[in-house]
Amino acid sequence: MNLPHALSVFERAPELRHGVVRRNVRELVADKIASLIAAGMFQVGETLPGERDLAVALQVSRETVRGALQILAARDVIAISQGARTRVVSAEVGALAVGLREPKRINSYDIEAIHAARLLVERPVVEEAARRIDDDTLAMLDACLAAQREALDDPVRFLISDREFHAAIYRACGNDPLADFVIDLYFYAMPHRRKAVSRPGAIAESCRDHAAILAGLHARDPKAVVEAFGIHLDRIYAGTRAILEEEEASVPAN
Repeated sequence: MNLPHALSVFERAPELRHGVVRRNVRELVADKIASLIAAGMFQVGETLPGERDLAVALQVSRETVRGALQILAARDVIAISQGARTRVVSAEVGALAVGLREPKRINSYDIEAIHAARLLVERPVVEEAARRIDDDTLAMLDACLAAQREALDDPVRFLISDREFHAAIYRACGNDPLADFVIDLYFYAMPHRRKAVSRPGAIAESCRDHAAILAGLHARDPKAVVEAFGIHLDRIYAGTRAILEEEEASVPAN
């Protein structure tokens, strides 16, 4: 299926059509953080990274992050305490403007189906992104990769930036409903993905994958981008599957 046809299918699907609502940057950042909580990257009781780390990972100012955290505190999703790290107090984040479904719903599918879906959908998306991507987005991706290389020992910071990296490429395809769908696939098994990137060398390996993807994007070379993305998706699949299998093996037999 070529991308123009795929786009028309997604645009016609009632589930994927949604109105465009103007939102300020603080609200969008609040939704991004909320989606990470809903997807299980941050568990109830865990602390969030500091404002500076969140600002670097999300490519926004500390003031924007502070405003976003205040929005989430008002929703009773997080608790902000003077002199202490901000803590997650609820995973019930409500409706999100980032993505199309509740992030946890994607986990009802098995990993083989999700990997097949990602290969089928993401490759034409990133191929089109390589043709359409603009210089501002490329600069943002360069900054993301630099931030990831500074987070080689911090899986949480890396994954926040990783999500921004992937989402920016998906949105560069020029079709927001389709990009939202692919972002939903990205959120699959996020707690297990966090464990996978915690393994020695895993983040450095992902950074090398990202560098290859970014080189293809800078060259506006769709074939190179699709090839690099395929390698990266296979690596994500293998790492996540290994964690799932280890957890299954550790469960006592009845």
